[in-house]
Amino acid sequence: MGFLYDDVVLLRPPEKEGDPTVITVNCPDKTGLGCDLCRIMLFFGLSVVRVDMSTDGKWCYIVLWVLGKPTTRWSLMKKRMVAACPSITSASGISYYRSDLQPQKPSDVFLLKFCCNDRKGLLHDVTQVLSELELTIKKVKVSTTPDGSVMDLFFITDTRELLHTKSRQEDTYRHLKEALKDAIITFDIQMVGPEIAACSQSSSFLPSAIAEHDFSSKKDGESNGSLSNTVSVSVDNSLSAAHTLLQIICPDHKGLLYDIMRTLKDYNIQISYGRCTSKRSNCEMDLFIVQSDGKKIIDPAKHHALCSRLKMELTRPLRVAVVSRGPDTELLVANPVELSGKGRPLVFHDITLALSMLNVCIFSAEIGRHIIDGREWEVYRVLLDEGDCLSVPRRKIEEGVWKMLMGWDQ
Repeated sequence: MGFLYDDVVLLRPPEKEGDPTVITVNCPDKTGLGCDLCRIMLFFGLSVVRVDMSTDGKWCYIVLWVLGKPTTRWSLMKKRMVAACPSITSASGISYYRSDLQPQKPSDVFLLKFCCNDRKGLLHDVTQVLSELELTIKKVKVSTTPDGSVMDLFFITDTRELLHTKSRQEDTYRHLKEALKDAIITFDIQMVGPEIAACSQSSSFLPSAIAEHDFSSKKDGESNGSLSNTVSVSVDNSLSAAHTLLQIICPDHKGLLYDIMRTLKDYNIQISYGRCTSKRSNCEMDLFIVQSDGKKIIDPAKHHALCSRLKMELTRPLRVAVVSRGPDTELLVANPVELSGKGRPLVFHDITLALSMLNVCIFSAEIGRHIIDGREWEVYRVLLDEGDCLSVPRRKIEEGVWKMLMGWDQ
């Protein structure tokens, strides 16, 4: 009997206002599937209140109870989740991953370039439009000219793989025009060559402005001691003959499940069974896990490494600091990149939103990838307007951006 592709992801609307929407995922398993699904839910602004998951190593079944927003695009989110699941063929009763047979080619990179008149909240409005259009920002360079205009250079990829078409480019311009009104002066989209795309993806050197400020994990727990003390991560091998039990208790934050799943994915750890609940701003999770070879984790050194890494990621999933850049003030945000090359979505969106709410203008902004403390990070460097920085304390800017990224702004 065949398996209907539409049944891979099912949505059940809430029975009454305030109840969660139930998402059911039923598909072949792969290491990192949970991470990929969590990244999608984070992009669409969903809050996860409960999770049940199980797998036999070949097939997985996941049930998620989530809270959305009035603007949540449920049908599009379902489409993206289905695309993230391994493809199925039922011929001869054999299921396999189509991605194993046809490796995905990297997405084409486009340069979105436009000039416009400056105003408060401009960069956030642009970022909001790009996210709604599913255009992913890979790199950005924004600068303010002496005459008060802004030159924006966005290196972007298109989730829908249609940006090479005239209709998609015209649709992008139309949405930006609606958001920016008469502020747009010039506008252009063009595909960039592989050498430019490669330069926009990563950089091997460490900017001195970042090197001077310690973004390493070693001091992270020290600077966030109060939060670190509320995070508990432990392992137990006594409850199952075949699995290691990973138990996590910690305060809830936006993207919590994603932070856990991306860490397990980087360690190539598979979840056989798991349950997670979030109540009153706290999260409790029990995960029965195995290594990539299907065996439980016995080595105490691996226990310590996994627990330490998870505690660090849950204490400080991103790095945020306001530092001096010569006579100017710069906001630095570092977002960890998965080994797969992907990272937390909408970070730049949240940064610009937080600054807009604080009435702090952006003079210039850059996004690039760098190696920090032996790991690849996506680093956001935002040079703040000098006049605004004099009126808003640095500590308030740092806390405002941090709370927005963690979902603690309300």
